[in-house]
Amino acid sequence: MASLGSGSRGNATLLQAGQSCVLVDCGFTLREMQRRAAQRDLDLASLDAILVTHEHSDHASGVAVLARHYGIPVYLTHGTLASGRIENCPDTRVFNGDTELQIGEFTVQAVTVPHDAREPVQYCFEHAQQRAGVLTDLGSVAAHVRDAFDDCELLLLEFNHDVRLLADGPYPQSLKRRVGGDWGHLSNAQAAQLLGQLNLQRLKHLAIAHISEKNNRRECVETQLQQIDPSLLKKTVWASQASGFDWIDLAQHTVIKDACVASA
Repeated sequence: MASLGSGSRGNATLLQAGQSCVLVDCGFTLREMQRRAAQRDLDLASLDAILVTHEHSDHASGVAVLARHYGIPVYLTHGTLASGRIENCPDTRVFNGDTELQIGEFTVQAVTVPHDAREPVQYCFEHAQQRAGVLTDLGSVAAHVRDAFDDCELLLLEFNHDVRLLADGPYPQSLKRRVGGDWGHLSNAQAAQLLGQLNLQRLKHLAIAHISEKNNRRECVETQLQQIDPSLLKKTVWASQASGFDWIDLAQHTVIKDACVASA
C-alpha cells in the first residue's frame, strides 16, 4: 500500500499485489496524479482498476479524467453512479454495497459505511492470505464495519479530528455538526475505540489518514494510540495531504522508504 495524499483537499491510495495494482479514489487532477505517482515509481497506465468510495470531490473529482486518459475500469456503487458526479468513464462497473469483487489478484470486499453520500463504501483487500483495509469517511462505526476490518494486517484508518479542536476551531457551526455527526468523520477517540476492538496481534501496520489540518494535531492522535496500546506507535505511518506515504511492503512487514509525516 502507498498513499498519494490524504485529507480534505484530495485522496488517492494504491494497493499492489502480484501483477495487480489498483487505486482507491482520485481526488486530484490528472497532472497532479501523474506527478505524485512518479514519486512512487508507478506508471498509472498499469492500473487494473479505480475503486471509488463515494462521490465527494476530495475522493472522486479526478476519477473520470484519469479513467479516460488511461482506459482504466472504474468500480463504484449504484448510488455513487446515480449522484451524477462521476460520468463519461470508458468502462464503468457498478455494484451494490457489501459486495465481494474479484479484481485481478485481489479479492475485494466493499463495506457499506455511514457517511453523508449516496451509497458510500470502504474496502478490504485480500491476496495470498494477507488482508489490508482502507477505512475513512464514516461518522460512526457499526458492528458490520468492525467485523469486516477485524483481521487486517495493514489498515489505513481515519483519525479526522479532535473533538475539542473541532468545537473550538474556525468551521461554521453547520460544518462542525456535519463533521462531528454520525454521518461525518471519525474523531480520534472514535478511531481509537475501534482499534481497541480489533485484532491488534494480527495488525502489522497502521496508517493514520484523512487528518484534518485545522481540527487535529499529531500529538492528539498519539495520545489516543498510547492509551490503546503503546506498541501501535511503532507500527504507525502518517498519511500527509501533501505526499501521502511511501510503499509499505506487507510481505516483509517493512516500510520501503521513510513515510512522510502528516501536517496537522
